[in-house]
Amino acid sequence: MGGKITYVFLATVLVLVFGVVAMEGVLLILTGEPIAVGMGAVAFLLPWVGGWFLWKNTAFARNAQRLARDLEAEGGLPADELKRTAGGRIDRDSADEVFARRRAETEDSPEDWRCWFRLAVAYHDARDTPRARKAMQRAIALHAGRTVSV
Repeated sequence: MGGKITYVFLATVLVLVFGVVAMEGVLLILTGEPIAVGMGAVAFLLPWVGGWFLWKNTAFARNAQRLARDLEAEGGLPADELKRTAGGRIDRDSADEVFARRRAETEDSPEDWRCWFRLAVAYHDARDTPRARKAMQRAIALHAGRTVSV
């Protein structure tokens, strides 16, 4: 729950910053000076681009959370079977072992969103965030019934 509160707080602050940047962009445009108008146009455009990224990130997190709830309701969430160091960090060899099993499971059932979800968790545990995100995006697409190309 603390993560959600932090996310909402930071997203709200970011939207407020976007508003200030857009207002500054308008003020720069209103000066009428060519360089200021150019800077103002860019400053006015940046909040739109940032807002789009914020929206896509929020949608991704919301969809991934929905999949986690669905998988939990089915009793299919992956159990935490990872060994940890004394400091609480995941042991790399343990993460690699679990990852190998998850990858084999996904190769056996490439159209099952549940396998892709568990593979995304294994990628995350192995500290491979880009691949974890791609695997989760594939799980979301399969869950939604969209065809996914390799």
